[in-house]
Amino acid sequence: MLKTPPSAPSVPSVPAQPSPGGHAEGVSNDEFRAAMSRLAAGVVLVTAVEPPLDPDDPTAPGGEDVGMTATAFMSVSLDPPLVLVSLREGSRMDDLLAEQPLWAVSVLSESQRHIAGRFAMKGRVSDRLLFADIPYRRGDVAGAPLVGGALATLECRTEQRVTAGDHTLVIGRVLTASIPSAEGGPLTYFRGRYRQLG
Repeated sequence: MLKTPPSAPSVPSVPAQPSPGGHAEGVSNDEFRAAMSRLAAGVVLVTAVEPPLDPDDPTAPGGEDVGMTATAFMSVSLDPPLVLVSLREGSRMDDLLAEQPLWAVSVLSESQRHIAGRFAMKGRVSDRLLFADIPYRRGDVAGAPLVGGALATLECRTEQRVTAGDHTLVIGRVLTASIPSAEGGPLTYFRGRYRQLG
């Protein structure tokens, strides 16, 4: 005759307590930031064009070019070709890509550290001056700036937006891809600084 094993004693669940940094899981903002800074990442410039203020008025000012340095950028799928960029929720680029589905990416080379630093500045009023002395061409599809001398350039159309904590993950279908420059190595970001390989 089979005996039924005694049931395991129930263990009361204890809710996780927030740490001093505010996270219930026990990791502080500083701890998380320090750990993730050890992950080397490539550096890209994400660009898009603001729509005209009044599309029905041909005399109204055209839209302004907008750029943002990003290190949270990755390939998602080969078929179809998809990429993902993570944007701080409520940032200018996040707000723009919520209404503008077309955008572009320039994969920066090690000699383009100044471009990365320029477009990572906080509190700037206008991007017009930031583009003034940077060689670029306009993408045939997105119309956004593609940086000259970049290791690779992509033009994308947003397929999906996913809210993830304090960021928005924007998944884009790649519409064009080119390799304008085969010279030089990639610009990377590691331990809070721009670096080059080697």
